[in-house]
Amino acid sequence: MNLMKTLFAAFLRTRRATHHFRRLAMFESLGKPGPSRTVPEALAQSLKRAAREDVPAVLVRMRSHEDGLTSAEMEDRLKQYGPNEVEHEKPLPAWLHLWHSYSNPFNLLLTLLAAISYFTDDMKATLVIGTMVTLSTILRFVQERRSSQAAESLKAMVSTTATVIRRDLGAGVAAVSAEFFNVHVHSRPPTRSEVPIRHLVPGDLVALSAGDMIPADCRIIAAKDLFVSQAAMTGESLPVEKFAELRDRHDSPLELANIAFMGTNVVSGAATAVVLATGNQTYFGTLAARVTSTDRSATAFQSGVNQVSWLLIRFALVMAPLVLLVNGFTKGDWMQAFLFALSVAVGLTPEMLPMIVTSTLAKGAVMLSRRKVIVKRLDAIQNFGAMDVLCTDKTGTLTQDKIVLERHTDVLGRVSTDVLKHAYLNSYYQTGLKNLLDRAVLDHAELQSELMLTQHYRKVDEIPFDFERRRMSVVVAEREDHNELICKGAVEEMLGICTRVQIDGAAQALDAEMLARVRRVTHDLNEEGLRVVAVAMKETPTTQTQYGVSDECELTLVGYIAFLDPPKESTLPALRALAEHGVTVKVLTGDNELVTAKICREVGLPVTRVLLGPDIEKMDAPALARAVEEHNVFAKLSPMHKEQLVRALRANDHVVGFMGDGINDAPALRAADIGISVDSAVDIAKEAADIILLEKSLMVLEEGVIEGRRTFCNMLKYIRMTASSNFGNVFSVLVASAFLPFLPMLPLQLLVQNLLYDVSQIAIPFDRVDKELVSSPLRWNPGDIGRFMVVFGPISSIFDITTFVVMWYVFAANHVEAQALFQSGWFVVGLLTQTLIVHMIRTPKLPFIQSRAAWPLTLATVAIMALGIWLPMGPLASYFKLEALPPGYFPWMIGIVLGYALLVTAVKRFYIRRFGWQGPAKRQPHPPCVATVAPVTSA
Repeated sequence: MNLMKTLFAAFLRTRRATHHFRRLAMFESLGKPGPSRTVPEALAQSLKRAAREDVPAVLVRMRSHEDGLTSAEMEDRLKQYGPNEVEHEKPLPAWLHLWHSYSNPFNLLLTLLAAISYFTDDMKATLVIGTMVTLSTILRFVQERRSSQAAESLKAMVSTTATVIRRDLGAGVAAVSAEFFNVHVHSRPPTRSEVPIRHLVPGDLVALSAGDMIPADCRIIAAKDLFVSQAAMTGESLPVEKFAELRDRHDSPLELANIAFMGTNVVSGAATAVVLATGNQTYFGTLAARVTSTDRSATAFQSGVNQVSWLLIRFALVMAPLVLLVNGFTKGDWMQAFLFALSVAVGLTPEMLPMIVTSTLAKGAVMLSRRKVIVKRLDAIQNFGAMDVLCTDKTGTLTQDKIVLERHTDVLGRVSTDVLKHAYLNSYYQTGLKNLLDRAVLDHAELQSELMLTQHYRKVDEIPFDFERRRMSVVVAEREDHNELICKGAVEEMLGICTRVQIDGAAQALDAEMLARVRRVTHDLNEEGLRVVAVAMKETPTTQTQYGVSDECELTLVGYIAFLDPPKESTLPALRALAEHGVTVKVLTGDNELVTAKICREVGLPVTRVLLGPDIEKMDAPALARAVEEHNVFAKLSPMHKEQLVRALRANDHVVGFMGDGINDAPALRAADIGISVDSAVDIAKEAADIILLEKSLMVLEEGVIEGRRTFCNMLKYIRMTASSNFGNVFSVLVASAFLPFLPMLPLQLLVQNLLYDVSQIAIPFDRVDKELVSSPLRWNPGDIGRFMVVFGPISSIFDITTFVVMWYVFAANHVEAQALFQSGWFVVGLLTQTLIVHMIRTPKLPFIQSRAAWPLTLATVAIMALGIWLPMGPLASYFKLEALPPGYFPWMIGIVLGYALLVTAVKRFYIRRFGWQGPAKRQPHPPCVATVAPVTSA
């Protein structure tokens, strides 16, 4: 049986969301050659037909309209076609979930044991084992059901919408199409409505711009410089241009130039499209079952749990047959020995691990949500806690994300209204993704009446922004007299296309002397912490209506607009808190190095030397590996630079988080161990992220890191406790089996003890965690768990053997007739030490004195210990073949338990000095990042 598949069924279920997209990594298999790229024939023919038809014919066939559908039509079609989501990603039905909660190796082993007990007429054992199976199944079902519901409600807080045009929501698409087709329109773009993507229906008209996910399979009906990344579908790294018409005929629907597929994303440009198919009828929907059934590489979290589980299972597979042989040969009763060996195997298997892990993760996700952190994938919490390097952009994270237009100057640095007017026209008429800089310019609404936009200007064309050119242009006609190409962008890129400058209304050549003067002015503005954008223009003939990148040449530099984004007051304490918790912050930005360095100094982030994007391009892999360790600020980066830096840090054995919200951040978000975005981010960034912040703040992030580590610590408590106590019990059983004339404990008693012990651990997810344990990043370390098991396991065996000696010599339980007394004495001591161990190993401090467990865990363990003592003394003793213990037993019991606690404490101190409580830190291949806090090595 595939243990890994069974153990992680819970996680896979909780990751299914009402979101109809999966994390972008899922699409990677689609990009591989082979059958996964084969489009079903019926779908292929439908897409080819839509591509060949002209726009009116497509609209007629889709029963749509050039102004979109009405809300009533949408409601009818939503009932007909269903929501725009793939069916298999819905949560499992309750009955199937209940079956999965039962069908794991641990429950199957118990069921086998129950069946054997039933056919051997041992109804008591059958009843106890049945109780164990039922309790384990119900607890897991309830916890996972709650986890799934919590995950669904949290994901619902993350908005994923599409811009839809409908007839009863505002002006129609005709005005939008008119803009694309250069028709004279004296109005602003029509009103558009953001609706949940799952509400889209065939026939809907959607407006697309840079950063948008394609929400369904669509036919493009109007487009302007539209570039779409289809890497998820085809594996092609470069974006492809899409058009409103079919340029070339291709055999593969994936190569159709006017068809866009669900799950791909817009890189640049803008478009209007009609929805052809939604949900299961899309290309993605037809392949979804194949994609999700494909084995994906396990995450660090999954690999860690898998390794620990196999460690315990292998141990059980070796020890159970050994117990069988020892008892069979020494007692002669092979059936009894077989039942006992099975009971030992059950005791060794971590049957509560799936439930404990799932409920711990779910509780962590709910706690994070209270800190404005939404977890899209539950197992991402472990990576959150293991993160030791956080890469983040500057804007909105270190700064207030409230950019204001601070200055508008000519090329000599003097205030210029003319520069502001040109910048306003550029921002007003562009239809792509309006960023914070555009919004700051458009805040000067008084210019609308002054410029009389609707009367004096009309838009002719647009050259959208992209991250290679780092600029964008609009072309406007002024009073039908002449056209003006107005371009704004990064200073260096703008200087490369300018040949003249405008001073006092007159144009002058941009010679070497003037170029040096321009750079001094922009440098001084950058030194003040201002982000500078250059504005240039040129007149063009009215006869030209189509423009492209080649037209951005021989421009006249008009001046600069300079923006201020003040640093956040919370940034300094947040950076300090992250450093104290072992997380190094590295700034990755496309902004100017001078502005970036100034902001970093203002928020207290030390800057040694800023590494620039062009410098990165010149480095080989070893040089880059050293550079990412030596620098903490990187500027003038392209999207590929950011991804390259993240991969270099991961190659240096760091667990890397990347925080971003723009389309240029998507590659780095996918490359990071944990992608972090915000609810206001573009769709592609939110889809690539594992964690969504409802507030863009490093302080919120720091709180999330701590909660992730608490979650990890609580899972680690159960695994350590189970591993060490099971290891010790096996030695005790082997010793007793070799020398006793009877079984040290009956199979029924061993099962009851195991059941009570498991129940006491249900409250572990609610336990508190010492501050010291979350002060540095935590990773799965199966080797450390194995060492912990070997060191602490035999301690319980020492006191088990002490109990054997006491029962044999002090209470004369040394013959078969007195075996019930012997078994009762070990039953109580074994349960007390097993239950007590969680308090001893949950903290490196002195338990009950320096660190106390949360009340649910304390209450659960005290109740189980009391029940364990009562069972031999109460009316149910004979039912379980136990016997009342004499009063003289209890002083011995107290002494043994206290001795056990003292020895565990002493060994724990030795272990901390020798190995550290969380295990030794992994040696870095390069000097560690600045401000990394050393791991906890002492109590």
